[in-house]
Parts: sequence; structure tokens; C-alpha cells
Amino acid sequence: MRYIPITCEQREAMLRAVGVEQVDDLFADVPEAARLNRPLDIEPGMSEIELAGHLRRLSAENTPATWLVSFAGAGIYDHYIPSVVDHVLRKPEFFTAYTPYQPEVSQGTLQAIFEYQTMICELTGMEVANASMYDGATAFVEAALMACRVTKRERVLVAGSVHPEWIETLDTYAESGMLEVDVIDFDGGRLDAEDVAAALDDTVAAVLIASPNFIGVLEDVEGIVAAAHDAVALAVVAANPILLGIMTPPGEMRADIVVGEGQPLGNAMSLGGPGLGFFACREKNVRQMPGRVVGQTVDTDGERAFVLTLSTREQHIRREKATSNICSNHALNALAAGAYLSAVGSEGLAGIARACVAKAHYLRDQLIATGKFSAVWDDPFGYEFALAYHGDAMDLHHDLLEKGFLAGVVLETAEDGPDLMLFAVTEKRTRAEIDAFVKEVQAL
Repeated sequence: MRYIPITCEQREAMLRAVGVEQVDDLFADVPEAARLNRPLDIEPGMSEIELAGHLRRLSAENTPATWLVSFAGAGIYDHYIPSVVDHVLRKPEFFTAYTPYQPEVSQGTLQAIFEYQTMICELTGMEVANASMYDGATAFVEAALMACRVTKRERVLVAGSVHPEWIETLDTYAESGMLEVDVIDFDGGRLDAEDVAAALDDTVAAVLIASPNFIGVLEDVEGIVAAAHDAVALAVVAANPILLGIMTPPGEMRADIVVGEGQPLGNAMSLGGPGLGFFACREKNVRQMPGRVVGQTVDTDGERAFVLTLSTREQHIRREKATSNICSNHALNALAAGAYLSAVGSEGLAGIARACVAKAHYLRDQLIATGKFSAVWDDPFGYEFALAYHGDAMDLHHDLLEKGFLAGVVLETAEDGPDLMLFAVTEKRTRAEIDAFVKEVQAL
């Protein structure tokens, strides 16, 4: 009875209310052959003490990523999260908050979202930002759909150097007939702006790129944006929010829409759990932006107040006028991002980004010096890079995992050539950890 929230008396009262004597009578219309007339083949229930012990034993079979010295990336990164972030998230006013439809009782949530939007605009160099989206891939796809609405065209060009899962998500939408997707291949570590220009015509709504791209290389954003604009197409740039602390914002390079995965901003590596998609654009196109926007106004007393200024989802307006079927934003994740950015500040974010870049370049040089790795591309990169491993990458990954290291991500294995591995280095990695990792690689 511990896990059943009603008493026997309450159950009897409900049965009488619907005019039956016992629970089985509720299934009288279900054919006898379709009923399960035997106990379920499961073990008997546990007491709370037994259940807690059982769950602890199950969890002990996993090794949390934060317990490992992680050099993995590919979209999720092991950044340090200041303790203040978790304290803010766990405040009941935020943790239990729902969609702030009633501004009179939602000022705290609305202000937190408003501040988050402001920070995203400052990071990206854009004019407006929404209240967040499900994850980076969703934001990326919604940017493509928005570009089609703005330009009244149905075809987009996406860089082959974008995260493959993001491209797969885009292809899923394309299968529904919502848009047409063409992928631009790249031979080196990044796209050639001339190749982009050659692929453009008056049917293209937008060019979508990521900088840094999936293998960590920085794209020629200015050149690609210029090529897109020459064809009267929009330029969509996906960015890493940490690196925006030191890089020129895409908005200053004339990008029309800037998106990305906000997990590095104070969000845990909940692998398989929620992400955070940030989305910003030019103010002239704000009515085509998906999701919702919180704005600032004054109340009846003339005091500063916050409201949902724009909410163009299909639950709020006519379906044919809706910009998206996105039904919510990841407000708690956005709150974490806002708390994180408030805690570290602009100088702190720049320092974190510089530390990540410096440590990544150091690791790359040290791995190449072992003779077991070689460079595939020599293009500028941020804090993620790919190297060719002259051996069995899966064996290397397994052996190092046994020693407490998460040795990047194996991208590709080849029978007749070197395997390809992707490494990421965040500010959490110390010089001692990097040197110990390289030493273990050298010993294998």
C-alpha cells in the first residue's frame, strides 16, 4: 500500500460511483481471451530500504563521466559548473515553475528568461533572442525553417562539417516535405567559400554552417556569409557559447541567425537528458522566430515588469500562422545558463575560453609527439580537434577507460588506414592530467 495513493475505502467509493462492485467489472467489455488472468511475472515488491539498496547497486555499475578525466566532446563538454548555479536552480520558485502565462505571479521566471535572452544577444552579437529551445539540433532545424519563411524559398544548403546528428535531424524534417536539404561536402577541415558560392542559386533560402564545426575547426564565417548574401539567402551560424567569450560574434560578421547548444553554460553532461538550444536573430525577422520571447514593460504603477511579448507557437495562434510546433522552452536549462554567465562574467568567460584553447593545443602537440598520432587538418581550431591514430582506436579507447580516462570520441575506423579520433579539452583538465594521459598513450 505504500506506493498506492488511495485507501481501500476510497477505492470502494469510486467503484460505487461508477456503478460496479469490483475492479474486474470495469473490464467486462474486454473479451475474456484478451485479459491477463494471472499474476504479472514480476518479483514481489520491495520495502523502501530494499529498493534503495537495489538502486544503489544498479547505479554502482555505471561510472559517471564526471569521475573520469574526460577528453570527449562532440557536442557535450565537461566544463566546470560553479556551485551557485545549482543553488539557484534548486530554488522552489524556479524548480517548480511552469510556463509563465500569468505575469502577475511569474515575474521571477520572466525576468530570469529576459536576462538570459539579453546575455545570448550580447554573446552572439544579435538583436533578439528567444527563451531557448530543446537543444542545439532543434534550434539548427528551426533556423532552417525560419529562413524558408523569411525568403519564401524551400531549399537550404548545409555544410557537411556540421555535427552529423544535427544534419540527420534536419533530414528528418526534410522527409516530411517541409524543406529541401543539400549537403555541401568539404575536402579539408573546413568549407571553401568559393564552393559555397558555386552551390548557391535563387532557390536557396539559407546556408547553414557551424563554427567551430564538428571536428573543431573554425570556418570562414565572413566569406560564407558574404556568399550567402550575394545570392539573397540568409546565413545561419551555429556557435560554441564558450568560445564566443573570445571570438568575434557571428552577428558582427553579418550572420542572420545564430544558434547553438548551450550545455557548456552551466548545464550538466546529462547524456541522453535535456540540452539547451539558444536561438538569436535580427529584429526585423523576429515575428518569424520560433518559440517565445519575454519582453520588458511597465505595470499599472509604472514599475518595471516582464511579460511574454511574443509567442508564435501553434497552441497560441492559428496553426497556419504558427512559426513552430515547439510547445515549450527549456526554461530551467536557460536559467542555469543565465546563472552561469552571471557568475563568471565576461572576463571570466574569456578566461575560460582561453584556458580551453591553450590546453587543447598543448594536448594536440603532445599526442602528435608520441608518434602514434598524426594531424589530419592544420586549420585553426578552438578546443576540439581530430587526429589520425595509427592503431586500433577502439582498443586504445577501452584500455584508457580502464585507467580512468575518457579518450575522446572514435569517429571512424579504417581497415586500410589510420583511425580518426576527436578530442576536446576544457578548463577542468590540468597540466598533470594531460601529461598523465599522454604518458598512458605512449605506454600502450
